Amino acid sequence: MQKLNPESLIPLLKKLESYIQFKDERNNTISNSDVAWQIDHSLKVINLVTEALASSNPDQYKWCFNKWRLLLFTLNYIPRGKAKAPKIVRPPEVILTDDLNKQVSLAYKNVENLKPLNENAYFTHFVFGQLNKTKTIQFLQLHTNHHLKIIRDILK
Repeated sequence: MQKLNPESLIPLLKKLESYIQFKDERNNTISNSDVAWQIDHSLKVINLVTEALASSNPDQYKWCFNKWRLLLFTLNYIPRGKAKAPKIVRPPEVILTDDLNKQVSLAYKNVENLKPLNENAYFTHFVFGQLNKTKTIQFLQLHTNHHLKIIRDILK
């Protein structure tokens, strides 16, 4: 199992950042979107989820069993093409390098802001339900790795 602390997200951010130079690459047999879409989406998820965690009220967190969370977190795998990204985390039609770099910088700050948060700070995922700080970090690792694999496959 991967380490479930905020610092564990830093290598993933560095990897996303390293792929910005390939943002216009695409391979329609792998994905209908280009590398920029994968990076932008991943960064939007990291930034919005960490901000939701920071603004949550830990007293309102309530653990509930969720079969999809149990299955996919245990397998450490998100199947491709099974879920559609919510509108709020879908990239714009045109993705600029400068925008990606700004999102990366914000993501580094947001990951740093996770450190002092209460363990019951949470965000609510549309499939997995409420995720506390530890499960949120696990989700962000799982989700980001999912998109990094797509990027690697596009670039093969």
